[in-house]
Amino acid sequence: MSRVGKKPITIPEKTKITYKDRVITIQGEKGLLTRSINPMIDLKIKDGIIDVIMMKDTRIGRSLQGLTRSLVANMITGVNQGFERALEISGIGYRAELKGRTIVLNLGFSNPVNFELPEGISAAIDRNNMITLSGIDKEKLGLAAAGIRQLRPPEPYKGKGIKYAGERIKRKAGKTGVK
Repeated sequence: MSRVGKKPITIPEKTKITYKDRVITIQGEKGLLTRSINPMIDLKIKDGIIDVIMMKDTRIGRSLQGLTRSLVANMITGVNQGFERALEISGIGYRAELKGRTIVLNLGFSNPVNFELPEGISAAIDRNNMITLSGIDKEKLGLAAAGIRQLRPPEPYKGKGIKYAGERIKRKAGKTGVK
């Protein structure tokens, strides 16, 4: 059995959960999330606790049990507290601004890059070089943050580019001069 998968999930007080026809719907203070559950996995909800149970004890079943438990726990956290991801932009002339649901990024290309935010994800920009993404769906939030970072990943020589807040960039030494 998966060590992650066999841990029960406690349901907070203000959270409403329905599980019907292999679809779990979780509603909390911040919103509503829905996800379909794999046929190899079943959920038992009683007394404010969710247990994730695998139908057949196979290698795939064990891995799906841990995955499903993590996904459901993240859904519960998302609808109650939400998630945030911060990105830092560093480099001369590199900056970002928010126009409606689009982030306009000047990243040293000949034209500004427009990044359309997915549904359910909001952004805040601080000092033109800090982007804070927030939302209730951890998967969508991570994909949006990775999409923005992918536009100009940090380079190892000067560290210019877009990086996650707190991310350490492995730096390289430049060329050595000929003597």
